[in-house]
Amino acid sequence: MSTIVMPEPDQSILDRSSEIIAALKEILPHDAVIFEKSETLAYECDALVAYRCSPLAVVLPRNTQEVSAIMKTCLRLGVPVVPRGSGTSLAGGALPTKDSIILGTNRLTKVLEIDTDNRFIKVQTGVTNLSVTGAVEGDGFFYAPDPSSQLACAIAGNIAMNSGGAHCLKYGVTTNNLMGVTMVLADGEIVEIGGAHLDALGYDLLGLICGSEGQLGIVTEAYLRILAKPEGARPVLIGYDDPRTAGTCVADIIKAGILPVAIEYMDRLTIVATDKFSGAGYPDVEALLIVEVEGSDEEIDYQLNKIIKIANKLNPAELRQSNSEEESALIWKGRKSAFGAVGQIADYICLDGTVPVSQLAYVLGEIGDLSKKYDLQVANVFHAGDGNMHPLILYNANDPVELEKAEHLGADILRTCVEVGGCLTGEHGVGIEKRELMTSQYSNEDMEMQMSVKDCFDPNWLLNPAKVYPLELSESRRQNLKMGAK
Repeated sequence: MSTIVMPEPDQSILDRSSEIIAALKEILPHDAVIFEKSETLAYECDALVAYRCSPLAVVLPRNTQEVSAIMKTCLRLGVPVVPRGSGTSLAGGALPTKDSIILGTNRLTKVLEIDTDNRFIKVQTGVTNLSVTGAVEGDGFFYAPDPSSQLACAIAGNIAMNSGGAHCLKYGVTTNNLMGVTMVLADGEIVEIGGAHLDALGYDLLGLICGSEGQLGIVTEAYLRILAKPEGARPVLIGYDDPRTAGTCVADIIKAGILPVAIEYMDRLTIVATDKFSGAGYPDVEALLIVEVEGSDEEIDYQLNKIIKIANKLNPAELRQSNSEEESALIWKGRKSAFGAVGQIADYICLDGTVPVSQLAYVLGEIGDLSKKYDLQVANVFHAGDGNMHPLILYNANDPVELEKAEHLGADILRTCVEVGGCLTGEHGVGIEKRELMTSQYSNEDMEMQMSVKDCFDPNWLLNPAKVYPLELSESRRQNLKMGAK
């Protein structure tokens, strides 16, 4: 039995479904409105596949003006809108309700401007993460945020969830690389926030939008910061026979004032699955760190020598530097394919609680104890440098009892993250997965303040319903606003 409940659909909207679809077809090209059950199946869930619900319809606009027309129509008809990038969300952030439409960014795929002198690129937000780098790498630049799903995930979703990636330790997450957006508000108004410059005047509205999970508006275009490629980069593999020791090594590297471009962690279960999947040639250890530094050859050697000295103090089972670009690419291929590799073993729930680096060793121990308590395997793979953990809880999706156990285990892990001074999410967002856990991190007063911001941007609470806030709290808020409007 699932621990996650979705609200009952608004029957009055379902009764008007033909009218709503007709209204959408009037403002969009004929191929931009999908409503047949067989065609909407592809949109009934995101990467949190344990939960599925077909939307009333799906709309696929090609530009900001079409998005504006959609929002005006949905406001007039009182229809909830669920924004969707590429559907790679691991927290149910793009899960529709029966009475909602999905607004997909799949066709917003234009690169609008590239300015290497001022180091920015302007794109429509349906562009995939990896294709941003693809558009500028010929000029010697790259886009820093690199989530594991970067081949598929869209910039729209990256902005919604403030996505990071393996190299976020040095370069930051999406919010550190986002310069401006074009956004369509719930009433269809088009606004420009930030732009082709490092800082905007006035309130930091851009910081408010990035990570808001589609609750405040639809981002259709974005200015992204691009960076010059480093001279070179080299990873080193550090293996330990105890996960806690690996966690201590990470803390010691950061404490020493060294800033690698990435520090990634994998446990034995992940190592075995990933190595078989990718042929990366990982060592046979209980815990593996991939530590990468970059710069000139002299800078790389200097940093790696310091890191190796720190690692050797903890008696690693194996320590191996990459000797070629091909070997480095294979090492990262393994890490980037970790989620897919584990998916070949079993279904899983992927968490993303974040903890202080000094608490990594302790939390890894707690995860091991909780895994035994619930009798479910947990594969650990995560961005260790900034404490963004990604425990993968393995379970049988066809067994409702195991699903419930997995969700309770996940909740206990996330509460542990909060208890040691961390937070519920590092980059996946709250979605439906963690909304009932928000009370573990925030007081009712805190959430009231957050919801009052949503009131300003989306006074009818039509954007991405049943996400982020505990369902009873958000549904009560929505109903009260509806009654007030009457």
